[in-house]
Amino acid sequence: MQAVLTFPNLSPELFSFTIGGMSFALRWYALAYIAGILIAWWLAVRAVRCPALWPAQTPPMTPKQIEDLLTWIILGVILGGRLGFVLFYQPAYYLQNPMEILRVWEGGMSFHGGMIGVIVGTWLYTARQGVPRLAAADLIAHSVPPGLLLGRLANFVNAELWGRPSDLPWAVIFPGNAAQECGQLTGLCARHPSQLYEAAMEGLILGGLLLWLVYRRGAFRRPGLVLGTFLAGYGVARFIVEFFRQPDAQFVSPGNPLGLAWHIGGYGLTMGQFLSLPMIALGLWFIWRSRTRAA
Repeated sequence: MQAVLTFPNLSPELFSFTIGGMSFALRWYALAYIAGILIAWWLAVRAVRCPALWPAQTPPMTPKQIEDLLTWIILGVILGGRLGFVLFYQPAYYLQNPMEILRVWEGGMSFHGGMIGVIVGTWLYTARQGVPRLAAADLIAHSVPPGLLLGRLANFVNAELWGRPSDLPWAVIFPGNAAQECGQLTGLCARHPSQLYEAAMEGLILGGLLLWLVYRRGAFRRPGLVLGTFLAGYGVARFIVEFFRQPDAQFVSPGNPLGLAWHIGGYGLTMGQFLSLPMIALGLWFIWRSRTRAA
């Protein structure tokens, strides 16, 4: 008999209530966003209050500037994440249904799009304030992993973005469509808990590495090193997880059961892997640049 884990009895909603016939709910995913932003703000403020971490003991921003930048970052995450999902994953559908682009509450966000949105927002704000862009990018990058950790845990609670079928002992039988029979596995379909894989790699491992670089290796004194490590680290983590993550339904077909967005014959890349390659390349370039400039 297959030894797998049953999905715990978790509700996507922390609590809900009704006022005047209208229902309101606080979902774990929304709470993860809020908590991730607050933790990132705390980490950034803590870093600029330690002058010894920075070149010439001069932080690039003040705590007040970080608070102002936070507004731009939130807008970048929401607008970039939504537009990225529309353009990268379902452009044909939203071209036919443009009004549904605004229905963010129904889900559909792209990390890569959100990252581009954050870059644009940060670029505009730092240009107006005269803040060193690369130092600001390092500051933001070292603050992001806790939010990624909480977001992936919320994905697990929501029983979404689950993994490919598996018979490993830690595979999970998710509720709903994920539990339907699949492949050569019999009975209810157990799957990789790919959300937890991502939480561990993108949140715990990458976050721990960045904090170690900042507080033990003086990485902020080499502009671009933290940013490059984050980009390359996230790209590698996402590339690996895509081997275990169930592909988006719009890419799956009888002739393409692995959901490859780009492929030749039986080999190719998922959309997540394809979008991660530029991140890895750009991250390695920033790391190389920071080391050569320091030398």
